[in-house]
Amino acid sequence: MGKHDDKFMFRVYSGIVIFIVLVAAIGPFLCTADPYNSNMANSLLAPSADHWFGTDKLGRDCFTRIIYGARVSLSMTIATVVIMSCVGTLIGIISGYCGGWIEMVLMRFTDMMMAFPGIVLAIAIAGVLGGSVVNTVLALAIVGWTKYARLGRSLTIKLKHSEFIAAAVTNGTKPFPLLYRHIVPNIFPLVVVTAAMDIGSMIMEIAGLSFLGFGAQPPTAEWGLMLNEGRQVLQTAPWAMIFPGLAILFVVATFNLWGDALRDIMDPSKSA
Repeated sequence: MGKHDDKFMFRVYSGIVIFIVLVAAIGPFLCTADPYNSNMANSLLAPSADHWFGTDKLGRDCFTRIIYGARVSLSMTIATVVIMSCVGTLIGIISGYCGGWIEMVLMRFTDMMMAFPGIVLAIAIAGVLGGSVVNTVLALAIVGWTKYARLGRSLTIKLKHSEFIAAAVTNGTKPFPLLYRHIVPNIFPLVVVTAAMDIGSMIMEIAGLSFLGFGAQPPTAEWGLMLNEGRQVLQTAPWAMIFPGLAILFVVATFNLWGDALRDIMDPSKSA
């Protein structure tokens, strides 16, 4: 596709992303049912005009819980991506700019962290810290910062040897102003693109940890936890698992496509 097609697709996916964020932000205020109010008289009711997505085994409205779950899942995802991108990029910039033994220590530690399978290490950390929303974010951030450290280091080394950086140093620019005026602004766009492309995978990993019991805990309305609860009644009430699964599928696919579109329009090799 050409540059104009890339921009059009980016606008389309951005509109869907904005819709998802608005649903997460204001959707709970529009729901009349309480996502945490149990009513055993309404247990496992099939989808109907009163309960669009049916009810779960405790009689809670599944549609309302999915809307509330959007807020929980997206807030956890954004917090995770922001933490790991900021921490990892900072470590990469320090490593690439300082060089020497500082670079060696930071990069060997990064290599050590990358040697462990990510999701396995996240499960171990979450298991030690205990299952909760905050601990899930911390566990995934501890695991996920390494790619940003590698990216930040490589970009910083490349920029450090460029002519405009040499000119700034010649003019007497101190290291700290040099970093935030010249290096960080040039690294920022690629870091943002990488973070945008990580959102979908983070939603999946957060849902996975909650499904396994290491993430959000009952009665939190979170999609992965809802999948785990729906699994227990899959044969008698499949809607309790199908609709949270569809919510995850739709949101993850949307953010993946949005990240790809963002990368395409920011690719300098694309012709206008």
